[in-house]
Parts: sequence; C-alpha cells; structure tokens
Amino acid sequence: MPTPAEVLTALNSRDSAAPRITCYDDVPGPTAGERIELSGRVLGTWVSKAGNALQEEWDIEPGSVVRLTMQPHWRLLYWAWATWTVGALVDLDGTEPADLVVTDDVDALPADGPGVLVTRGALARSADVTVPDTVMDEAAELASHGDELDVWQEPEASDGALVVEGTRHGHGDLVATVSREAAVPEGARIQLVDPSASSLLRASLAAWAAGGAVVVHLGETGTAIVARRAESEGVTTG
Repeated sequence: MPTPAEVLTALNSRDSAAPRITCYDDVPGPTAGERIELSGRVLGTWVSKAGNALQEEWDIEPGSVVRLTMQPHWRLLYWAWATWTVGALVDLDGTEPADLVVTDDVDALPADGPGVLVTRGALARSADVTVPDTVMDEAAELASHGDELDVWQEPEASDGALVVEGTRHGHGDLVATVSREAAVPEGARIQLVDPSASSLLRASLAAWAAGGAVVVHLGETGTAIVARRAESEGVTTG
C-alpha cells in the first residue's frame, strides 16, 4: 500500500482536475454559508505551500511531531498531508511532545514555542487577533511559500505518521489500516455530516486512496438540506 503522501501523488497523476473535497460550512460565524471545492491540483498546491513552510521555517522532517489542534475543515487536510509529505507525524491527540502546533484556536497556541494560527475563511488575508512573534499568521504568510515542494528526506515505513485515539500508525501501514476499516468503493464520492477532525482525516485518506472524493457538511445541517446537496454533488456513499 502507498504512504499517505503517495496517495495524493497517485490521485493527481490520475486526474488532477477532478474535485476531491467539497466543503459546506454550516458552523455559526463568519464562514457560515461557504461552499469550497478543491481539485486535486489545488489541494496539492496548498500541501506544497504548507510543506515548504514546515521545512523552511521549522525544519520539520521524519521524526518531527506536528500537533494539529483544529476543528474539522478543509484546511486541516492540507496541513495533515503537508506533514506526511515531509515525513513527520500528525498528532491529533495532543499527547506527543510537539515540534510545532498548528491550530485554529488562539488559546491552543503554545506559550513559548512555535505555532501556526489558521484562519478558516477562504478569503481571509490575516488573522483577526494579535499573533505572537513565535507564531505564523497563516492567512498572511503561507501564500509566500512555493507551489512546488522538494522534500528533504523521505520517511521510513516505520516512522510515525499519525497518533489518534491512543493509537500510533506508521507511514507504511496507515493507508492500509484506514482503507481496510473504511472499505470505500473505488471512485466513490462519500458524504460526511458534522464529522470529528479524526473522522474527516481518516475518511478523506480512505476515499482518496480509492480514487474518490469527499463531500463534507460542517456543523449541524438539516436532513433535507443534506439530501438536496447529496443529490446535486453526486454522492454515492454515506
């Protein structure tokens, strides 16, 4: 089975223009009502920018730990894939000593360590709060990083890739484990309604490994609205 990073590469070699995630934001707040659709190519560009930032700003590499403390969102996915692409470990549990914290919650930023503050809005150009000197304002700074990623060091199969719900997975076994558990049909467009961050991450990995896509409804969404969107988006599973 491929590594998580190889899943995205294979997906884009097959059809980089196809939509791979469609995200409806029903969470009350400034992003409510957003519908964001990313093709594999666009997703790959976000992954490259974040991966370049991880390497150039914080020397993240195999053996490094990136703690992702974020609400489920399409931005969570490219930070996870960027971390995997440079060979590091994504910690969703917050139990590993972190080399970097990536979060959408200013209160979750480390007191004296490096961090990234993520702003959810698709058109945001800066955070709406004061960002400490040790923290990257993603909305203001990520765009300056390159669209092509030259990985410094590939991970070994045994290197840690994900810690979630008390279980540690390696780069060599994560895709196989998630794919077996999810059993996504080849090319399926799967639907998630108000998922957790871990559910979104694992479902996306399984769907993309099967050459498919995900349609996500963030927040509480009425049944009739979900059904209408599912029909218009061509959902086949979920």
